[in-house]
Amino acid sequence: MGLKLIRVPSIFIISLFLSVNSEEQVVKQALVKFMEKLAPNNAQRDSKNWGWNLTSDPCTDHWHGVICHSDNKTVMSIVLEHLNLKGVLDATSLSTAKSLMLLSLKNNTLHDSVSEDIGNLKSLTHLYLNGNRFSGKLPISIGKITSLMRLHVSDNNFSGEIPEMSRLSQLVSFLADNNNFTGRVPHFDFSKLQLFNVSNNKLYGPIPDVRGKFFQDSFYGNPGLCGKPLANACPPAPAPAAPLPLPLPRPPPNSSHNGFKLYLGYIVLCFMVLAYIVLKLVRKFKIKDRALDEMQKTEKDKPNSEAYYNSSGSKSGIITGMRSESSFSSLESGMASASGLVVLSSAEYKALRFEDLLGAPAELVRRGKNGSLYKVMMENGMVLAVKRVKDCGISKQHFQARMEIIAKVKHPRVLPPLAYYCSHQEKLLVYEYMHNGSLFMLLYGSQSGGHHSFGWRSRLKVAADVAAALSHMHENLRESEVPSHGNLKSSNILFDNNIDPFISEYGLFVTENNNQRYYYGVKGDIYAFGVILLEMLTGKVVKNSDGFGDLAKWVNSVVREEWTVEVFDKSLIREGASEERMMSLLQVALNCTSASPNDRPSMNQVAMVIRSLKEDEEKSVSF
Repeated sequence: MGLKLIRVPSIFIISLFLSVNSEEQVVKQALVKFMEKLAPNNAQRDSKNWGWNLTSDPCTDHWHGVICHSDNKTVMSIVLEHLNLKGVLDATSLSTAKSLMLLSLKNNTLHDSVSEDIGNLKSLTHLYLNGNRFSGKLPISIGKITSLMRLHVSDNNFSGEIPEMSRLSQLVSFLADNNNFTGRVPHFDFSKLQLFNVSNNKLYGPIPDVRGKFFQDSFYGNPGLCGKPLANACPPAPAPAAPLPLPLPRPPPNSSHNGFKLYLGYIVLCFMVLAYIVLKLVRKFKIKDRALDEMQKTEKDKPNSEAYYNSSGSKSGIITGMRSESSFSSLESGMASASGLVVLSSAEYKALRFEDLLGAPAELVRRGKNGSLYKVMMENGMVLAVKRVKDCGISKQHFQARMEIIAKVKHPRVLPPLAYYCSHQEKLLVYEYMHNGSLFMLLYGSQSGGHHSFGWRSRLKVAADVAAALSHMHENLRESEVPSHGNLKSSNILFDNNIDPFISEYGLFVTENNNQRYYYGVKGDIYAFGVILLEMLTGKVVKNSDGFGDLAKWVNSVVREEWTVEVFDKSLIREGASEERMMSLLQVALNCTSASPNDRPSMNQVAMVIRSLKEDEEKSVSF
């Protein structure tokens, strides 16, 4: 079926075009008025990079703190934090920006009340007014913005009752501590709330059922509140009048017989459950014994097994296949070219010998598809990390040449190999042992109490340091056989005693015989670095087999749906990290993980942008 063309009068098109432009101009005028009241006589508005005037456009001319939707025509977020803005919030003017989803004015000195017109921002999902001097009642209309997900009004002078929030079915965060709110705690859907705090107000009455999700620190400082989770119990409600006693029902005939049968059924059921559990345990131990038999058989047939416990269960040398000097000798038979351990580092390690490594107690740290990592305790108290490379896809000669190159190109944030051993069968790398684990463990593991202790400024510093190190290595190894890392991931970013990051295993897994090795290797590193940025921003684990695609795909899908702020780690939102800088870093990550290598920036460009973000963060802290 052919498409029918509908002829529209040209006068209608012209009038429609004029009306759209007129509406856009009205919004821009309203936003300029909003800024004039927000920052009266503020010197920053005179800066050429500030924008917020009628001669520029909020989207194409990049007004300060403004991010637009993907159509580049409508405003999506306004983030004006830590700017010492001393005016008032003109919600009437702001409400003309119907597409606004995020408004953050936190940590300024704004004052006066917030008008009910704030409720006209029907697309608003995030509202941050905390850390100002707002007073008066919190607008009732806020409780009618059904799209609202985060509402933070802490550290102000708001008073009156907290509006009813039962209509906010999407709300996941409500922070209203350190105000002068009175009345009772209104109804919230506590099953969905992730952050909640009304401490240090003047609230009273019983605390609603918080479903065990929130504790005393969410409610303390309100002497009139009572009930769990606070220690002071609510006074008992007056007892209802006792009902008239009812006559007891007659027991049915043969009730004792029926009761006996009921108890007997319970006993039979318990025996059945117990028998099932015993059967499962017996089967489990049989499988385990069979697996141990198979493993022992494999150990006999495979002298280079990576198990590191001997038959008595105690720790043995670094490689079970090299448990004794005799087994090591048999491995080395016919390899006259192997000259033992090659030490690359300073005099401190010159006396290091291969036999010393094999004889020292070793602990398996982790095992992966590319090999195993051991923590080795030497007799002199030195602690080393030894990487036993399973298959790095390169020949013995190229491996030796590569180690020499990497040892010469130094950067303070790239962990250099101290020594290596290389034969046709075995490739070992010796590094200084990093006692504070990896970036992966900081983000997801129990080693540092979980990622909640790894804050925004620490993550930004790691991003800046790693970007600078990669940029240095890419530039200085451009003409070498080792232009790129080849296997960059969060588990290969290690930390020393000062929690400074180090890139480990640089250049181990770069494929040989590639005429475009530099281009594809470097672009692959940039993609991998983008994924690391996404891990630090989202707090989510990369789950798929290649370690990349799932997380980048998920973030892109969220951004396409224009719920960008929802990708961020909740602990970063909780600590009050700058969403403007998080969004800027997110854009860097998305550019790095572009599907086309040609569209990815260079590491030098990435390092410059992140360094700039880090400097802005440091200025905001000092301010």
